[in-house]
Amino acid sequence: MKKDIKIAIAGLGNCASSLVQGIYYYKGVKNNNEPVSGLMHNVIGDYKPSDIKIVAGFDIDQRKVGQDISKAIFSKPNCTKVFYSKIPNLGVKVKMGRILDGVADHFKNYPQDQSFLLSKEKPTNIANELKKSGAQILINYLPVGSEKAVRFYAQEALKANCAFINCMPVFIATDKQWAQKFKKKNLPIIGDDIKSQVGATIIHRVLSHLFANRGVKIEKSYQINVGGNTDFLNMLSRSRLKSKKISKTESVESQLAKRLSYDNLHIGPSDYIPFLKDRKIAFIRIEGKQFGDVPMEIELRLSVEDSPNSAGCVIDAIRMAKLALDRGIGGPLIPASAYFMKSPPQQFTDEKAKEMVEEFISN
Repeated sequence: MKKDIKIAIAGLGNCASSLVQGIYYYKGVKNNNEPVSGLMHNVIGDYKPSDIKIVAGFDIDQRKVGQDISKAIFSKPNCTKVFYSKIPNLGVKVKMGRILDGVADHFKNYPQDQSFLLSKEKPTNIANELKKSGAQILINYLPVGSEKAVRFYAQEALKANCAFINCMPVFIATDKQWAQKFKKKNLPIIGDDIKSQVGATIIHRVLSHLFANRGVKIEKSYQINVGGNTDFLNMLSRSRLKSKKISKTESVESQLAKRLSYDNLHIGPSDYIPFLKDRKIAFIRIEGKQFGDVPMEIELRLSVEDSPNSAGCVIDAIRMAKLALDRGIGGPLIPASAYFMKSPPQQFTDEKAKEMVEEFISN
């Protein structure tokens, strides 16, 4: 008999809220190939979204620590769209995590409903809690720039024999030493930095690949993003953006026929606009030369609810990680990482990555 997929979540922010809502929103999905709005796969292996069970959660905000996860995901400063509010009491209380470098200094200058309120609870032993809960997979949703904290949670996952899904731009799956650690323990890891289903980076990648395939030379391009959630507030600190900028830029550059100079390719967050809440607005421009070196350019504006957009990928990544656990496959999962992450260990076109995912599922 098929067993549940037991997951733990580090960081009960907007992305976690969308994921948990989605698990219950799609509880009626059937085991067939009929298209369902918002899902890339109804079933992966034998696993439906409703087979995912949240057994542990970690946060550092006093409005979430000690709360049942069903309530914590709707607590401030979360501001994502609520598309499914009837989450049952899960009987799983949020435990106090480790802060380390997870909170930017400038948060103290912003209103409480937009920033973090640090809990005074004593940090829990993460590895012990993971073991006690029976978690099989730990999902990392920590803030951008949390370099020390992400590595800490990755190490705790290893201690607890948990697979790891790294949704943030701190390089774990792409780091050879970390990859080897997960390979040695035969634990799957999917990373790094989650893509959106249809977001700014995936659109920028597809357009760049299209230009290259059609013989149009890209000479200049930018992607500018604005939003109003804690992620964008966090990224006002440019010192926390190094890995994020690398991740997004490399994701797009990997699709170009020829890499551009730093001056001719700009990709990264631009500003924090509180009233946008979890809505992200992206502006993309590509300038190139087509037949006869005649100039052409394209501009587009994208508006999306940021967190559900990423949850649509994570809900598949979780089930891919469980398939790997079932099959005894450890180390970086190349197909899943290439398709769902901006900075995988190996870059492929999105068409090729999708083929690899489908092949992995069917084997």
